[in-house]
Amino acid sequence: MGGVRAIQHNSLSGMQSFFQSLDYDWRRLETGVPPFILERIPEDIDHSASVTAKKHAFFMGLLPMVLLANQEIERERRDFLAILDRSSFDEEISQSDQARLNEMLSHYDLRGNPLTDHRIRAALLRRIDTIPPALVLAQAANESAWGTSRFARQGNNLFGEWTFKPGTGIVPAGRPAGATYEVRKFTNIYDSIRSYMLNLNTHGAYFRLREIRNNLRREDKPVTGLALAPGLLNYSQRGEDYVADIQGMIRHNKLADTNQAFLRIDRVIEPTGAGLFSSRDYLSRAVSAPLSHP
Repeated sequence: MGGVRAIQHNSLSGMQSFFQSLDYDWRRLETGVPPFILERIPEDIDHSASVTAKKHAFFMGLLPMVLLANQEIERERRDFLAILDRSSFDEEISQSDQARLNEMLSHYDLRGNPLTDHRIRAALLRRIDTIPPALVLAQAANESAWGTSRFARQGNNLFGEWTFKPGTGIVPAGRPAGATYEVRKFTNIYDSIRSYMLNLNTHGAYFRLREIRNNLRREDKPVTGLALAPGLLNYSQRGEDYVADIQGMIRHNKLADTNQAFLRIDRVIEPTGAGLFSSRDYLSRAVSAPLSHP
């Protein structure tokens, strides 16, 4: 695969120039999205003279990683379905298949044997599934104030995820006395996106989101951000008002168009160590041909 030199500027203008060098345009997503890993949001993103330019830069910076993360999930789903298929022919599965199955069960926080227990099998299939880019982008913008929040700047945390390991995160201002939670820190934005997706796919608070998605799959209907947003009722204390805000952001910013976006798999960003973009390690793990659900 041909290499593309990554940007070396930790600024909004530098990032925009990088996008231009890749012929990456928010208005022409049908031409494909270049894969890269954004380590942090540019410090000066809020200083843009144009609100539209700031929004487009934010969405364009995140979209490649959303697509990469979804392809990781699709690969996991493909692996699980392949193991299920092989298990129907063999009395015992191979050690490598068992190890991969155990890895997925652990990752998606399930116990049991999906090869013999249809309930565990169904639960795992509901969890190993993609999140519409429109929903990810809308929540990232809402939760991080377009990448300008304290947690986004200090911890690359775009979704307000917590940790209960003292000393490992950021202590929020106004935390109640006796509370021990902190806001998680991430090495880069990609890790924040992957963690957020795993949270939606495993936490009990988002069971409804997974049920909505599963029903849409079963009925062969599009899985969109607008359709899944009601499953975020427990994401915020604001409940239905929060859901309405996310749906409003999807509509206002025309984010539904991102559901058709795809990665250009023939181009890989070369590492520079410059701070904005990371190495090929993530890309070799994440980039693969698009997969579809059965």
